[in-house]
This record gives sequence, structure tokens and C-alpha cells, in this order.
Amino acid sequence: MVIMPTGGGKSICYQLPAIYLSGLTLVVSPLIALMQDQVSSLQQLGIAADFLNSSQSRAEQSQVVSRIRSGELKILYIAPERLAAESFQNWILQLNIALLVVDEAHCVSQWGHDFRPDYLAITQFIERKPEVLRIALTATADDRTREDIQHRLYLNDAQHFIEGFDRPNIRINIETKDNEKQQILRFLKSYQNESGIIYCQSRKKTEKLAQWLREEGIQAIGYHAGMDSADRKTILSRFLREEGHVVVATVAFGMGIDKPNVRFVLHVDLPKNVEAWYQEMGRAGRDQQSAETLLLYGLNDAIQLKRWINQSDSDDIQKRIENARLEALLAICEAVHCRRQVLLRYFGENYPKPCGNCDVCLNPPKTWDGSHEAQLALSAVYRTGQRFGVSYVISILVGEASDRAQQSGHTSLALFGKGKTRNANEWKSIFRQLIAKGYLNVDADYGVLTLDERCRPALKGEQKVTFSHHALRKEIIRKKSKYTDHHLADEDQGLWDALRSLRKVLADSANIPAYAVFPDTTVMDMIALKPSTLDEMAVVSGVGQKKLARYGQQFLDELALHRTQSPKAKKEKNKDIESQLVILLQQGKSPESIAQKLDISVGRTFGIACKLLSENVLDIHQVVKFTDAQIVEISKIIISNPELSDREITEVLHLHCLPDHIRCIRAIN
Repeated sequence: MVIMPTGGGKSICYQLPAIYLSGLTLVVSPLIALMQDQVSSLQQLGIAADFLNSSQSRAEQSQVVSRIRSGELKILYIAPERLAAESFQNWILQLNIALLVVDEAHCVSQWGHDFRPDYLAITQFIERKPEVLRIALTATADDRTREDIQHRLYLNDAQHFIEGFDRPNIRINIETKDNEKQQILRFLKSYQNESGIIYCQSRKKTEKLAQWLREEGIQAIGYHAGMDSADRKTILSRFLREEGHVVVATVAFGMGIDKPNVRFVLHVDLPKNVEAWYQEMGRAGRDQQSAETLLLYGLNDAIQLKRWINQSDSDDIQKRIENARLEALLAICEAVHCRRQVLLRYFGENYPKPCGNCDVCLNPPKTWDGSHEAQLALSAVYRTGQRFGVSYVISILVGEASDRAQQSGHTSLALFGKGKTRNANEWKSIFRQLIAKGYLNVDADYGVLTLDERCRPALKGEQKVTFSHHALRKEIIRKKSKYTDHHLADEDQGLWDALRSLRKVLADSANIPAYAVFPDTTVMDMIALKPSTLDEMAVVSGVGQKKLARYGQQFLDELALHRTQSPKAKKEKNKDIESQLVILLQQGKSPESIAQKLDISVGRTFGIACKLLSENVLDIHQVVKFTDAQIVEISKIIISNPELSDREITEVLHLHCLPDHIRCIRAIN
């Protein structure tokens, strides 16, 4: 059994032995898209892998079957539904099965957060062929789920390899919902032209949010299980192969998505439990570069999820487990100490010191003694008969003499109006935190608040209760993470663009994602090392023998083209570009449109503009459309906070612009 963090390299744990074992490795995988992605990558490495699933025609399936019978295939991916078919089992059991791989193994457990009944067919398969080697892999399994996996897959005597759950390169942020749309835009401003995923709970919200983002100029596409399968396939393909797309999706999107340069994951609704949140956020930063996750949540989210849990068909034991998991997530949301420590503690892992890469570490929330307010809130729930929701109880505390309150006799309560010193939003925060602490329960059907036994000491005033004020993103001046993206020297920007263009051509011709040729990190390494021979290219991280043979010479030729351009020719070309850029800027053209016209990257366009600004050849207003007051404000922050990146400054000032615009202001300071 292998427990490794999302993006930690679980696939290599079975792909490598599959090459060396004599026979066929059978991989049970939950999603068709995941199979196709994995097979594409393996075939690029020269490994004989394929899949059998419903997306293939009969002719394609027959071809795969022929490859299996001939012994050509080393790895075959199948869905659990296929393994459940008795006819398939009867046929496959006649072959030499060297290894059975259960990917996303938590799906086999009813205690897991994503149980799939078809996975139970794996147990039957093992019972029919108990001698087959087995490996189960997952990123999300608590102790109970692990025990269930062991039991169902007959792994009681197996070795366990638990690497841990930490993804240190992902910055964790959690905010209470204030102005949801503005919070979303503020976050996305930091990631213009980057790929990311936004998760919603409902299909309707997915469609509406994607439409609104497009109206705001963001390349957003919606994805949910209710869409036509061909449309879903197209969306997934676009996300994997194109840069800068934001997918707004339900949880139907993402399991096993192996796109390495997803820079952010944003949850606009509360996930159903810690495991789901952890797995979904883990789709960011698989290239080990800096990435970020933001979770927005509100009191209504918690109430709605509790309602879904308690109205489900699950038995009482399962409902208690799911409620406990939700409460654990709420506790992380309301944490006043390092969120990563609280998260990893949930998975039984000790994190020795604050991580320095979550919002609580970077911007510690203010805490205050709310013992009196807690006692008042709990008393209000009790005195009104534990028959009302949050809004009504708050109205009693702040003294709203509504017809309903008068008819119920609650205006005569001693505590009526005793909470006037705090407004309704403050009381919502207090009630949200009381629910998170487990002091209050929420009725499934009507959202009615009831007291939990755990609240007794606080209700009696025998226990100190601390509340927090979590800072909103607009108030945050973010510190740098130790996980930073690669930065190119200006002179290498053209080479970066050229190598990525070559990569896209090669990927398109092979009908694979660009990163399946070489990921960004490998391209960066090429630029840093600038190899001139195949032997030197072989040293570049991510260039194996097959890819060296397939692509090595083409990338060497591109590198040589840039290397052999004489300094004089480069200088003359750059001077010509500079002259054209000045003329176009004077004509009122934007740097983005100039980049397209001159056939150079936007980054290089701004780089040249910055050089000319520093030489006083250009006026700043010709390049960026800031007011004088904005330029002064940006300049002050640049001078007083030299450690802030251009992207972070856009966040601090809530500017709807590229970080390159800030770069231009730096050039004149």
C-alpha cells in the first residue's frame, strides 16, 4: 500500500516494476480521461501501454486485445466497471497477470470520501487469482479507510509506504465569504494567463460562474457531469493542451489530472470534507513550483452540507462519520494557528513548526476573548427553544422586534437586544465559529440551531472561548514563498518562446499535451544549461533516452539557431524592434497588440519598453495607463517594500493589470 501526496509520484511506483516484471500489469483506474493521459505519457517514453474503455470503437478495442494476446503490451488500464464484467474476468484470468494495480484505492472503501461500488469487483478478482502481486495507491486515506483498503484488497500482510501528506509548495488560503465575486476576481488577478481550476458544489453555479468570468475577460470554461460526454472530453483536452484556461467545475473534474503547471485551485463553496479538499487542492503545483489554493466559505455552506449529509441514504454510523469529517474541515477554516499543521494533524502527521506558507502564518489573525458573546449566543439558542435558524436568533440578540418575535414572546426575553454592541455580520461570524467548534448543531431539514453537549462549560461561563478576525485578501501584503517560479533573464525570453513554440508544434503533431513532450521545468533547464550536443542534452532534467532520440536534435537545432546569431545581427534586430516599438507606442498602441504585430512575446515587449523607460526614451504614460496618483502610490510601495514581487503589488493595490505594468514603474524608479 502506497500513501503519497497528490502529485508526489505514485504512478512511478507501479510503472517502473511493470517494465521489469514478466507479464501484463493491469491498472484499475476510475476515470477515462486519466487513463488516456497516463497512456499518452507512457507511450512518449516508449513504454508499451494502452487502455480498454467505452470511449474506443470496436475496431480500436479489438486492436488492443490483439496486442494483449500477442504479449506486446506491458501495461493495460481498465475501468472498475470492466473488471466487474464476468466475461472480462474469465478472459483476462487466462493471461499472465504480473501485477494488479488499484489506483485511487480509497474508492474501494465505504469509509473513503469517494466510494465507488464498482471497485468492489476488485475483491472478487483477487479471490479468483489470489497469487497475483498487488499494489494499492492513494493520496487520501485516514486510518479507518486504510484498514478497509487492506481488508478488501487482501493486503493485511503487505508493506506500507507512507510518504506523508504535505505539499509545501502550495500556499493555503481560506477566507469567509464577504463579496464572493470580488474575492474571486481579486484572486484571479494574480494568475492572468495561468491555468487553474475553480470548484463549485452545483452544476448551475458552475455554468453561471463560467459565463460571468468570460464576461470579465477571463478564459473560463464550465465542466460538470451533466454535460454531454463529447463536450466534457473536448474541455478536458483543451485544458490539458492549452495554457491560460480556467476550468469552473464540480468535483466531476479532476481526479488524476496530471497537468503539471496548474497554478491555482479555488473553491468557491465548502468541500464536503477534509479529504476532498486536500485531493482537489493537490491538483495545483504538480511541477513543484509555487502554487496557491483559496477556499471561500460561509455559514450557509456549512448548513447546506450538514443538510445533505443528514438527508442522505447513508446509515446513522456513516452520517456521524461524515459530520465529523465536515466538522474537521470547519475547524481548519476557523484555525488561528498554522493551517498546514492542523491539516496534517488530521491525517495523523506531525508538522513540527508553522509552515510559513499559509495565510495564518503570513498574516496571523487577531483573536479576542468572546466568552461573554458565546454565552449570550448559546443562551439565545436555548431560550428561543432550539427551534430557529441563525438569522432569527441574531435578530433577537440585536433587538429586532419583528411580528414573529412578538408573537413568539421573545421580545420579553431578558437577553433581547443584549447583543446590540455587535452587528449582524459579527454575530454571523460568532455563530459560524461556534458551529465549527462543535458547540452548536444544525438541523438537516430547516437549518434549526440546537445545542451540543460540548457547549455546556461555555454556556455556564466556565470555559474561555476565543474567536478570531481573519484578514480578507484585500488587506494582505503577501510575503514571498520559498517556492518561487523560474525567472528568465531578458536575453533568454526569446529562447523560451522559441522552445515552447517548437514544443507545441511537436505536441500538436503527436496529438498530446505540450507537457508530455517536455514540461516547463525541463525547458527551463535547457535554457540554463544550453546544451550543444546530444550527450549534453541527456543531462537535462526530464530528458530520457526515448525523448532524447525523439526530440533531442530538434531542440538542439533551436538552441543552436539562437546561439549562432551574431551579436551584431542580434543588436541590429533589437534596434529595429526598439524603433518600431517606440513608433507604435507613440501611435497609442498597447504593448499587447504591439507584441502580436512584431511577432514577439508580451513579456519581451515589456522588457524592451522597460529598457527604453530607464533610458528616458519613452514616457511612462505611453506604456501603461495609470494615473499620476497611481504611479506615485505604486512607486512608494516599490521603494518601501523591495521584497514584494510585481504580482504581489497588483494584489495589494487591487489593480486589474499585468505584473509587467508594475515592472514598467520599477524601470523609472
